[in-house]
Amino acid sequence: MKKERLLLVEDDQNLGQILKEYLEIKGFSTHLARDGEEGLQKFQEHNFDLCILDIMMPKKDGFTLAKEIRLLNKQIPIIFLSAKSMKEDTIQGFRIGADDYVTKPFSMEELLLRISAVLRRTRGIKPKAQNIYKFGKFRFHYHQQILQISSEEQKLTSKESELLRLLCQNMNQTLDRSEALILIWKDDSYFNARSMDVYIARLRKHLKPDENIQILTIHGEGFKLVSLK
Repeated sequence: MKKERLLLVEDDQNLGQILKEYLEIKGFSTHLARDGEEGLQKFQEHNFDLCILDIMMPKKDGFTLAKEIRLLNKQIPIIFLSAKSMKEDTIQGFRIGADDYVTKPFSMEELLLRISAVLRRTRGIKPKAQNIYKFGKFRFHYHQQILQISSEEQKLTSKESELLRLLCQNMNQTLDRSEALILIWKDDSYFNARSMDVYIARLRKHLKPDENIQILTIHGEGFKLVSLK
């Protein structure tokens, strides 16, 4: 039976290691990250069934990380761990899309029960494909960085591939400019925003062979990959 894969992001080294070992004993394949940046990197590199995120962390807090994960995968379940018990923090967590919220200190058994309950609720929901995206006449192979139409193949750069994947995962929805910049360029400075505009122009050129597929500019917000058919 395939082990369910968990991403655990916890900056307390002792707690993180104890949780990782406990969850692995209970049958989960658990990847541990020590801060939000490492957590995002691991999420981009592997497929997970559930994320457990501490809120107060260096480099990137849990709420910010959850928003970036949600941009990449709208369906993966998220459980927050927090030393805070303030109602406002709980509400913010659920607004972001948390499936559960566990306040420290907690027992290992409680966390295990919450993980099991969330997985039972979400097991029937299949995440979007992580590698191949089909839209219009195109097939986009993310890992190979290839955009294919009929027998023609276009090799994409890393930035083009990352940007096109975000657009595909938000098909017919607005991709927020700042969120895309933070995910791909790591900050939303003016210089990086101009760089992203160049890559958007390149992608538009690559997509020209199918006139029904367009990247629209949503002024003041971001971009939207749409199928006009």
